[in-house]
Amino acid sequence: MKVARTMVALVVMSLAACGGSSATGIDGASGDALGNGDAPTSDAPTSDAPAGALTLPPVNAGLDYQLGAAYAPPAGVMLVSRDRTASPAQGLYNICYVNGFQAQPGEEAMWMAQDLILLGKDGKPVIDADWNEMLIDVSTADKRTKVAAIIGGWIHGCKQAGFDAIEIDNLDSYSRSTGLLTMDNAVAAMRLFADAAHAEHLAIAQKNSSELVARKGDMATDFVVAEECNRYSECGTYTAAYGDHVLVIEYRQQDFDVGCKAYPGLSIVLRDRDLVAPGQAAYVYAGC
Repeated sequence: MKVARTMVALVVMSLAACGGSSATGIDGASGDALGNGDAPTSDAPTSDAPAGALTLPPVNAGLDYQLGAAYAPPAGVMLVSRDRTASPAQGLYNICYVNGFQAQPGEEAMWMAQDLILLGKDGKPVIDADWNEMLIDVSTADKRTKVAAIIGGWIHGCKQAGFDAIEIDNLDSYSRSTGLLTMDNAVAAMRLFADAAHAEHLAIAQKNSSELVARKGDMATDFVVAEECNRYSECGTYTAAYGDHVLVIEYRQQDFDVGCKAYPGLSIVLRDRDLVAPGQAAYVYAGC
């Protein structure tokens, strides 16, 4: 991930609390279907959502990215991404941000208590040094099922709050795991998250990780939230698989300008890296 997220302390939830109806579509059978070999197979679980039940984000629409703070969206904005602890923006298409592969500040104890934090060979938690976040352990089918029960509860909460879609962050955590997690582990976990979202009739995004676009079918993702894809020349990779259902966040003016010219059919926003609210000196917002 390439941008600061909100640093709020999330509500500590027990696995038992998340394992009931809130974890719809994620059970032991789903975990086993993704198998001991980690890579999704033809037996991978399918979505419970009937065809056509999902509503994708509008294309080429005004976008705001409000993970750092929720505020009244600027004029012309039609879709907003906010943290799962925030309320949706009334009358707009709302995407619910969930950190599904790393523990945000305040939730480490909960993940540790469930034995779901990835431990290194030294027995210590593996840390994403950029954000000082512990990596969640999705290395086995059993652990993925347990993780998905918790994330499924949060997804259910997003649905109950009135969000329209889910954005799962840190899909690429495996690349920071010192080789303890694999791409297949990440894809298998993402499929469980997608099935949970689809069971709630919510669309779900692939967040960054352009190297996983070829695994779109395995993950069952519906659209993309891409940070700095113009800066890193990744936007074309996303659009080749997802068409115009790619939401782009840029943090440099030059990359925003390039994107607006090269991809006029996409929703593109320029934001400040800390995603602060209007009125703060660092606040930046522009859309095209």
